[in-house]
Amino acid sequence: MCILKKTASCGGGGFFIDARQLTVDNLMKVPYLMNMIQCSVSGDFEGGYIMNTMIGRNFMEYTRFEHLAPTDQMKGLPQPPLELPFDRSWKIVSLPDPKTVNIEPVTVKDAIMRRESIRSYADTPLSLGELSFILWCTQGVKDVIEGSATFRTVPSAGARHAFETWLLVNNVRDLEAGLYRYSALRHVLGFITSADTCADRLLEGCMNQRFLLSGAAMFIWTAVTARMTWRYGDRGYRYLHLDAGHVCQNLYLAAETIGCGACAVGAFYDEIMNAVLGIDGVEQFVIYLAGLGKKKG
Repeated sequence: MCILKKTASCGGGGFFIDARQLTVDNLMKVPYLMNMIQCSVSGDFEGGYIMNTMIGRNFMEYTRFEHLAPTDQMKGLPQPPLELPFDRSWKIVSLPDPKTVNIEPVTVKDAIMRRESIRSYADTPLSLGELSFILWCTQGVKDVIEGSATFRTVPSAGARHAFETWLLVNNVRDLEAGLYRYSALRHVLGFITSADTCADRLLEGCMNQRFLLSGAAMFIWTAVTARMTWRYGDRGYRYLHLDAGHVCQNLYLAAETIGCGACAVGAFYDEIMNAVLGIDGVEQFVIYLAGLGKKKG
């Protein structure tokens, strides 16, 4: 179904968007269409790219409950796996038990009071145990209902937990610098490639925010859409972004207990980041980033 309609009022051959036919899938296509088709419209808009003013509004409108189609769960379809498998070529790196890591006794009040975004880090490396603790705090599995759900250290809509955690390790003791993915179910890392092969490209994808490479590690969270939309349909896209905030706030607060600071990042080039990770940007896409490192002083 076409969402672009030709109109004689657009300079004799322009187009406008038929908002009644917008779906979340179509919304994802509109920015690319608008790169090619410039609209001149009447009414509430003076002209230019409709995408600049309408995409967010239409997303919120068309993910309201009254517009949603039956979900895959309602149709009785099987749910996606609780976690994506590792590639067989990845080297498995065991992590220390996070319960054995010595942390500073910080009250919740103090952790919240001290929380701030920090972009400059000391040269002190993170220990492997501290990294293990941080990973557990942000995505750690506390209980598993086999094949159905996981209960973790962070909240998630319907216990869907649709994220995969990737790391660009820069300065962690006893761990090679490089790109890794975390298995929350197994509490291990999978080594993908050395930093030499991907760090510059990731920096480009992060709009050259160099502090991300100056700390101990850069966290990259990807959203596996089917894991959320199986239950919630297109409204699940809202929940993905809400859940990302839960995860990153845990990173900030947990960092305070090991002498670290963190900084969340939402500014990045989607296409580059997805390409470096080898994901398609639709079924799985980068949703949030953060830098982590030891505080100075």
